[in-house]
Amino acid sequence: MSPCSDTSSNLDLLATYLDHLAHERGLSPLTCENYSRDIRSLIEMAGDTPLDQLQPLHIRRFIATLHGRGIGGKSIARMLSSWRGFFSFLSRRHGFINNPCTGMRAPKAARTLPEALSVEQAVKLVDIHEQDPLAIRDHAMLELFYSSGLRLTELVTLTQNGLDLAEGTVMVTGKGSKTRIVPLGSHAIDAIRRWLPARALLVKEGEQALFVGRNGRQLTQRAVQYRLKQWAIKQGIAGNVHPHILRHSFATHVLQSSGDLRAVQEMLGHANISTTQVYTHLDFQHLAKVYDQAHPRARKK
Repeated sequence: MSPCSDTSSNLDLLATYLDHLAHERGLSPLTCENYSRDIRSLIEMAGDTPLDQLQPLHIRRFIATLHGRGIGGKSIARMLSSWRGFFSFLSRRHGFINNPCTGMRAPKAARTLPEALSVEQAVKLVDIHEQDPLAIRDHAMLELFYSSGLRLTELVTLTQNGLDLAEGTVMVTGKGSKTRIVPLGSHAIDAIRRWLPARALLVKEGEQALFVGRNGRQLTQRAVQYRLKQWAIKQGIAGNVHPHILRHSFATHVLQSSGDLRAVQEMLGHANISTTQVYTHLDFQHLAKVYDQAHPRARKK
């Protein structure tokens, strides 16, 4: 007799598994709902085929179906993981002989390239000449973002002690509480020198953050995001301009100029160089575009 009795449907098995997840493994209702959604997709694609009769060829077809619907590799990988856990449970509790998901892999997710401003756009964005204290502060922030490729968290938590303007360096604390020293460009140094006297007039006693708001306290990440968007509008930079775009622009422009992937990795604070290598693809796209526009043999007739 099949492990699925006449009265036991695929949905009954799912209900049993969800009960196991909730009461034996103690998973949250939201997590259980995610499992339920993923496994219901499996059951929908299985149709009238009992789960104990599914074979690897069925799973491969289901993966292809999901991929054809435009579902990304990461989502399919998550669904496969849910299905694999479900079949493992059915093997332990309901006598299923094999797990048809064993060894299955999702299609590789397309790696999205980070957005970056052109050199002209980046220079235009950070070229702030207004002289009120907050504009002076914002000029220093944006120059520092673009000069040193900082993350947003690194910028708002940066202290004055992390600066060495004489040496032209800044020490930041990044992911995993790892510190690194990155160079400061001359424009960033000049902008920070102009900001320090204005900061002294605003800062509250005991506040260590380099960048403070009207209240004299450390700026929030949201405040930085808001100010950057406002400056992008003022400076005529179209599109979704956010703090990370200046980090991406820094990495892209340094790599285009130097070709030194290791140096860019160090400055960005990437633990793995494969994270930095995405910028080589971005750089190649730029070069390919220039080639298509400039080379007489590149243009299609």
